[in-house]
Amino acid sequence: MNFTCALILLLAAVVSANEVDWKSVKSLDIEPNVPMTRRHDSPAGRITKGQNAARNQFPYQAGLLLYVNGGAAWCGGTVISNRHIITAAHCTDSLTTGVDVYLGAWDRTNSKEVGQQIIFVETKYVIVHENWQSDTITNDISIIKLPVEIEFNEYIQPAKLPVKSGQYSTYAGEQAVASGWGKTTDQATAVTDILQYITVPIMNNSGCSPWFVGAVSATNICIKTTGGTSTCNGDSGGPLVLADGSNTLIGATSFGIALGCEVGWPGVFTRITSYLDWIEANSGVVNKGN
Repeated sequence: MNFTCALILLLAAVVSANEVDWKSVKSLDIEPNVPMTRRHDSPAGRITKGQNAARNQFPYQAGLLLYVNGGAAWCGGTVISNRHIITAAHCTDSLTTGVDVYLGAWDRTNSKEVGQQIIFVETKYVIVHENWQSDTITNDISIIKLPVEIEFNEYIQPAKLPVKSGQYSTYAGEQAVASGWGKTTDQATAVTDILQYITVPIMNNSGCSPWFVGAVSATNICIKTTGGTSTCNGDSGGPLVLADGSNTLIGATSFGIALGCEVGWPGVFTRITSYLDWIEANSGVVNKGN
């Protein structure tokens, strides 16, 4: 077994401010040093190599144009109510003025697209987890509260939170769907225009943690990457839902490996069941199974 000290890559992407020049999108790499163990018997490959989504296949998908430090960054998010979006803390912890929330979008570059809405949210309405640690990428979750209620339609619908209970599935071995506008290859210099998705198996954390020594905990959930299929830069904060048709949100895209999205390392997400109390306390949104 070979050991390597690699860098974790937070999966975001930067774009220019003001008039959005989508061709200028490039990677924003926030890279703490984390020792990792590389296992050669793990699945090959690392949204890269996904498929185009249908026009309203993922109505819970949100896109986020985040205004940070004189520029902007692109991330994903998930609609969980008519006022709230779940995303990653690393997407929102450096906001200056606020964020444009894209709802009902398919081609994010077409603001005249039927069903697409863009709502600006000031920074003061963004709640970053109070114990977010950027150096270890722990508690990588935040909530965006919209200033107005969303009027749900065929293009915009909430995902379901897992039913709140005293015990939760690990989801290991189940199929899940991740979606977003992130880079489609490691060679890409920009995030993509058309919403993409992948269907992937969920790993046991015991099989995931050796790839990222010290970085994967019980509050994370990992996906296998087969044939170069994975989340990538620009997908951060976006949804991982069960592939059973229930649209149950189980993860928010958190991190991968700086070596690339197609090199065979698992994709790591924030595990939503670990934060149901926090989500309820900060948004009032809860699934009691009634």
